[in-house]
Parts: sequence; structure tokens; C-alpha cells
Amino acid sequence: MSDDCLFPPIEPFASGVLPLDAPHAMYWEESGAADGVPVLFLHGGPGAGSSPRHRQFFDPAVWRVVIHDQRGCGRSTPVGDISRNTTQALIEDIEALRVARGIERWLVFGGSWGSTLSLAYAQAHPDRCLGLVLRGIFLGQRAENEWFMHGLATLSPEAWRPFAAASGAEDSGDLLEAYVARLNDPDPAIHHPAAHAWGLYETLSSTLLPNPDLVAEMTDPAKVLALARIEAHYFRHDCFLAPGQLVDGVDRIRHLPATIIHGRYDLLCPIGFADQLSQAWPEAEYVVVPDAGHSAFEPGVARELVAAVRRMADKIG
Repeated sequence: MSDDCLFPPIEPFASGVLPLDAPHAMYWEESGAADGVPVLFLHGGPGAGSSPRHRQFFDPAVWRVVIHDQRGCGRSTPVGDISRNTTQALIEDIEALRVARGIERWLVFGGSWGSTLSLAYAQAHPDRCLGLVLRGIFLGQRAENEWFMHGLATLSPEAWRPFAAASGAEDSGDLLEAYVARLNDPDPAIHHPAAHAWGLYETLSSTLLPNPDLVAEMTDPAKVLALARIEAHYFRHDCFLAPGQLVDGVDRIRHLPATIIHGRYDLLCPIGFADQLSQAWPEAEYVVVPDAGHSAFEPGVARELVAAVRRMADKIG
């Protein structure tokens, strides 16, 4: 996987932990230019956490890059905790971080679940947003959750079969409820195999071509458990969103500059949902990457993300 289009690796110039409502505490960091244009990076999952590579989408001479691990994952604590873990709580966490870091407005950049949270946050606080860059659109609708749990079997049956088997559900059973039970079982002998199966299924479906490096990342038990447990929690609650909420709320953010980027062959988040958002928001730039799946680090997607951020700097600068 090529990093040719990304900026060189950088280290944060500031980082810390922001106390939230008990028991949660949120890791945050800033990199790039301390006096640059603020940009908030929202990672996927929910529950995936951030990585150092996420800093590399942004020109460090232009942007003040703010990254945090959403509650329950990454370097936030406690890892894998689903108590008080809702979309509304994550929006409040973002606002708490903005205030704590003294930022008036920022560009919001999010992919996959990060696109969901970006839209939800922007619609709740449009006056705090300079614009949006969205990738791998996920609208948090029940149809999308059901696609992940069952529909993907039509395109990736060899990945879906072991995923379904690891749930412990009978053939006619509810895969999601079976996974929720296993992922929240206190016995590591039960929750770790379920988490690994969930994470592997998602990873195998995230790129157009097989990527052994991504599969190899599914080895940290705490990281994989946080991803699977929190995703299942959100799926079970329809992502804590009303039906059609994010599309219906486009009018609140229609005036903001926005770019929507989606891989043509995205298996995890089928392109029809990105198209649905684009149709509701024709003012937003819509870029379909013809040779890519879901991952932000596929070459075509990464190039378009970096280019979109550059264009955004001209629009809001």
C-alpha cells in the first residue's frame, strides 16, 4: 500500500487526557502547525481508535491537526467500555475538546463511522464547523447495519461464513444479538474469539485487494475487543440515530463547503448510501474513486483525501 501521496510522519506537539463523565477519560493530541487552521480528525469504527498515520493526510505547515480516541477505544479509558457510550455522548465529547483547546471553529474530517459522527456533530453544531471532508459514507441506518451482519455474504461469502459461525447463533438466529452476548461475556475465552472473528471479517472486507498488513493488525486483543464490542453496541441501538436523521438534517449544514469521497467497490459501506447523501446534498462535491474499496489508505482514496483537504484550505483560508 503506497504512502506516496501522504505527508511525512510527524509527532504531536501537544497531547493529554481529558476527563469525561465517569468512568471515561479521552486521549487527545495535536500536530502540525500550532497556529494553523484547526482540523478535527474523527476515526472510524466506532471503536477503532486513531493511529499516527492519520496525521499524514494534512499539510503540517497549514493545519493544526486535532485527533482524539473516542470514548472506550484507543488510548482513551476504560478500553472497550460501552457504558454511557452513545452518539450524543461522543458529540458532547467533541465539544468539550474544542472548548478545552480554545478552538472557535474547525474543519471536520471523518471516514466510515467517522463520516457518521462528522455529520451528526456538524448538524448539532454547524456554527463550529468550517467545512467537512467525508470518506466511506456510513449513515448509521438499520439497512447498513443489516448489510454488515448479513448482506455482505452475497459478495464475500468466504469471509462471512466464519464470521457467522463464530457468533454461536443457530442458522435462523440473530447474529447481532449472539455477538452482543459473546462480546460482553466476562470470560476472555468467549469474548476474545468472537472479537477476533468480527475484526477479521471487517478487515478482509475493507480493501479492494487483499492487504496482509491490515489483517496482521488484528492481533491486539484489547484493540480488537474494543472495536467489535463497541460496533455491536452501536449497531444494536441503530447508532443512536433516528431513521434517516443524517440525510434529513442536511439543511442544517448545506451552506458549509463539503467533499464526499467514496470507493466504487466499497464492500463495508455500499456506494448507494453515499449516493443517497449526495442526492440530498448536491452542493457538496462528490468524488467516486473508481479503483478502490473502503479503506482510507487505498492509494486512490488517499490521493483524493489529500487533494480534498488542499482544496478546502483554499476555500476556507
